[in-house]
Amino acid sequence: MWRGIHMGMTQKILVLDEGTTSTRAMLFSPAGEPLGSAQQELTQHYPEPGRVEHDATEIWHRTLACAREMVEKAGGADQIAAIGITNQRETVVAWDRNSGEPLARALVWQDRRTADFCDTLKTAGHEAGVQKQTGLLLDPYFSGTKMRWLVDNEPAVKAAADAGTLALGTIESWLVYKLTGGTFISDASNASRTLLLPLGGVQFDDGLCDLFGVPKSALGEVVDNAGAFGTTLPELFGGPIAITGLVGDQQSATIGQGCLSPGETKATYGTGAFILANKGHDIPSSDNRLLGTVLYQEAGKRTYALEGSVFVAGSLVQWLRDSLGLLGTAAETETLARSIDSSGGVVIIPAMSGLGAPHWQPEARGVIAGLSFATGRAQIARAALEAMAHQTYDLAAAFAADGAQWTSLKIDGGMSANDWMAQDIANMLDLPVERPDFVETTALGAAMLAAQGAGLVPSLEDASATMRGNIGSFGPAMDSAERESRLAAWNRAMAAA
Repeated sequence: MWRGIHMGMTQKILVLDEGTTSTRAMLFSPAGEPLGSAQQELTQHYPEPGRVEHDATEIWHRTLACAREMVEKAGGADQIAAIGITNQRETVVAWDRNSGEPLARALVWQDRRTADFCDTLKTAGHEAGVQKQTGLLLDPYFSGTKMRWLVDNEPAVKAAADAGTLALGTIESWLVYKLTGGTFISDASNASRTLLLPLGGVQFDDGLCDLFGVPKSALGEVVDNAGAFGTTLPELFGGPIAITGLVGDQQSATIGQGCLSPGETKATYGTGAFILANKGHDIPSSDNRLLGTVLYQEAGKRTYALEGSVFVAGSLVQWLRDSLGLLGTAAETETLARSIDSSGGVVIIPAMSGLGAPHWQPEARGVIAGLSFATGRAQIARAALEAMAHQTYDLAAAFAADGAQWTSLKIDGGMSANDWMAQDIANMLDLPVERPDFVETTALGAAMLAAQGAGLVPSLEDASATMRGNIGSFGPAMDSAERESRLAAWNRAMAAA
């Protein structure tokens, strides 16, 4: 256990947490206590409906600025034992291996521009085979079709591919390349989101790369989630720091929630909502359009998860605040929801970028149903929060149909701090909901992996026992008639989406 190790001053852990709307650096003690954080917003580019882009150079510069702030707070590079990186998954960066510079804007996981290509592959009968190999469905969400689009449509990317200097990677891959000055790797959890890695395969697959039209030579080496991945260039932080943990954000939150045994399930409510159930060492399969994914890989051995992804969660509240001007702050939703007894029949289907699991309808669009002259800000805010519980309920039914019934749910992410929403989820699921006092479990999971990779702790189980902190819970308190009424209204609105 960590508390039994002599640690001195050098055992702080730096986590780089790459979100969709912001980048953040967090400093942790070996006991999992947050010691500080620095955060900067990321610019969202929407060149056309359904298209979402980031500037990879901006991601790098703002991440570096946040990291430097935390290194300074720690007292210098020699005070940090390890770096862990966790990131928005599926987002694709194309860069030149020689210059280290991006060749186009990054295509964000929410981007839907490859829907037609996915439909073409489905029509040709490829989905069943792809799902059997990768655990994923043919959807624009995943990285492979985005990589193909960049090669086909960005001349600089095509030129680099022809010259053999192209690098295609997810965000952790991009950051490791920049931090180390050229190490090109992808951890197994992120690699399993590309459509190019078989769940039972060691590296990216030639046949899948051919199917999607992605040059395999442009992809990095698939590695474990904890280990010695290289050190940062000394000039970045005034001295080298070891990078020892890499993990996709949803897998990281699952680890940070201590879901290390088969059947344990967590839901993260951030920009989107993501639910993962630990499935142990057996490769998962789904008959209900859930995803099989790598939870983490240790010494080449994989632990898997079954996953359901909802595309729009916190971004719905952000839209109500920023685009419609209905809210001053995101936190105001809780006050508004508590100010009324019901949503007055208002139902929101938040399909602004299509519907994720278990529906997988990329062309679906958002619906606000049940409006009347009695509808005000409070009703719309409450309906937005209720949509989180409804989407979670739909996923719970799909998990149960796949033989992975939940007995409780561990929630986290920025949106989970909303007590009203946490209680509503417990009510609609008719299950206990657990929430740690420290809800930033995505960063915590990366800290746990980095600690293991640096040899500060012998196992993830030890890290979890030491670092998780206090846990709160919400018990269900809704009668079945009200629940059924809510679900009926939701299903009617869903049919319209």
